[in-house]
Amino acid sequence: MWKAFNPPGRKHAIILHDLLMTAVAWQGAWWLRFNLSFPFQDWRLSLYALPLVLLIQGLVFNRFGLYKGLWRFSSLPDLWDIARAAIIGSLSVTLALFLWLRLDGIPRSVLVMYPLLLVFLLGGPRLIYRIGKDRALSAGRRAGRNKALVVGAGTAAEMLIRDMLRAVGPQPVAVVDDDPGLRGAEIHGLEVCGRIADIPRLAAGLGVDIIIIAIPSASNAEMQAIVRVCEQTGCAIRILPGAAAIIAGQATFKALREVRIEDLLGRERVRLDLAEIHAGLDNQCILITGGGGSIGSELCRQIAALSSARLIIIDHSEYNLYRIEQALAGFKRKTEFLLDNICDEAAMEKIMRRCRPHIIFHAAAYKHVPVLERQPRQAIRNNILGARNMVLAAGRHDVQKFVLISTDKAVNPASVLGASKRVAELYTEIQNGKYRTRYMTVRFGNVLDSEGSVAPLFRGQIKAGGPVTVTHPDITRYFMTIAEACQLIMQACVMGKGGEIFVLDMGQPVKIRFLAEQMIRLSGNRPGEDIQIDYTGLRPGEKLHEELFYACENRADTPHKKIFIAQYPALDYHAISGQVDELIEISGSATAEALAARLRELARYSGGGGANVISMEAMNKSLRDLSE
Repeated sequence: MWKAFNPPGRKHAIILHDLLMTAVAWQGAWWLRFNLSFPFQDWRLSLYALPLVLLIQGLVFNRFGLYKGLWRFSSLPDLWDIARAAIIGSLSVTLALFLWLRLDGIPRSVLVMYPLLLVFLLGGPRLIYRIGKDRALSAGRRAGRNKALVVGAGTAAEMLIRDMLRAVGPQPVAVVDDDPGLRGAEIHGLEVCGRIADIPRLAAGLGVDIIIIAIPSASNAEMQAIVRVCEQTGCAIRILPGAAAIIAGQATFKALREVRIEDLLGRERVRLDLAEIHAGLDNQCILITGGGGSIGSELCRQIAALSSARLIIIDHSEYNLYRIEQALAGFKRKTEFLLDNICDEAAMEKIMRRCRPHIIFHAAAYKHVPVLERQPRQAIRNNILGARNMVLAAGRHDVQKFVLISTDKAVNPASVLGASKRVAELYTEIQNGKYRTRYMTVRFGNVLDSEGSVAPLFRGQIKAGGPVTVTHPDITRYFMTIAEACQLIMQACVMGKGGEIFVLDMGQPVKIRFLAEQMIRLSGNRPGEDIQIDYTGLRPGEKLHEELFYACENRADTPHKKIFIAQYPALDYHAISGQVDELIEISGSATAEALAARLRELARYSGGGGANVISMEAMNKSLRDLSE
């Protein structure tokens, strides 16, 4: 126990200080009891008992860990520890004196005043030391530091300002908040001196270099409005990462990051039924095709983090497989990383027979519109043949659930990519009921920062100084983050009963021009001035606006507000299955132009009436023409 009482340097000095203050408190209580007169009655008794008081109080101090904390960071919890140590010490001293002297000659008022004086004498120097240190450090660092304006006056802002006053970094100079009740209030000496609309005026008047948005609860619409005001100042803009940081106590200067485009796209945070996901995925063997790609790799990470599932990850890219293997290295679970191709039916059969997966997420697909527009054969082989191989293998081996990852480009497709994904949708849905496997599809729009998407393209163009290329000033797309998409895919999987085409809530479509302008502004540049935006014209296969539902599909709600079901007319199993098989068969001999035309015709079939439907007779005739 006394090992802690023999520390070098700092601890030794603190122990001596506390024992000295204990002696002063003990003698001071006697002195006050006798009206500050000396010598007072029984003054020898007070000195006689002092060694016992020091011994007991020293043991109590050690027990409460008063020497573990630094005075530089003394706070209310430290004061509470001091108060507890003083009270427990006083009670222990009283008990010891009762057993030794029966308290004969010990005034009861001394035993009451002693702990009060001790708390004051121990806590006061610590508080004075901290205040002095903070002021000296703040004064020393203030020179040459950038000035920061903090937006928000809530809990996050208080934690952040407190950390910034201690840490090396920008010097907070003012706070703004739209709550009128906070006007004139202070946070650690900083006044709430205006509203968000006042930021440009305050930034200019105070010489602000950086604006920090500390409102983790702000909606994306509110964040857009705040960022628009902040952009008028020309200052750097930083943001706290979110409400989770406050809960974890991480609302610090080091946690600040740049404003990202996903902060401005109007996406609400996804709320998951974690109990349902755990029940559906825990202790399952889950196979993910395309596990090294954008969606596949994020699915792997989230499933590994949220469940105890065994993962089988397939990818035909050696580098992508290596990356996801490194990303999952910290997870203690049995995971296999297989370098293979879903178009190899025999290889997939061996994997299915050996691994016996319970759930398959089929994320493997070619997805770049211009590339596939030139090479429809590869789209047919990878996106249709590969899907067919996995769909049939799932049925043959009694996989419980098969989830096809689809795209909004599959709705009324204008591109080879969209047509190939629509055919994969059709083929997946017609298998439901043919096997014990429950087949389902999850359809959604673009994901930010996926490989080959516009966000990394724009980021690279901005870094190079522009121009940023947009195909059309009015072109729109649906966007969501990769993490959000994968969370909803898992939720759809566990709620699926088989035969559903789930459609994720993509919110409102976003103009690509708006995306480009925001990314330019977030980089600290001005669109049209510092960096130009060039409009290059729509590419082959590119639509001006994407859709999420066919006209013949009814939108139905599910228990999750961000997931819908596209209710489609009955599909002709034999007709679609035969057409897909024959299309794959001729894909090696027909010309690229003929294959693209035939693929689009097959994709137009939706099983119901309407302008987007092609008859089976027309498809059969078209296929015969190609074969001839």
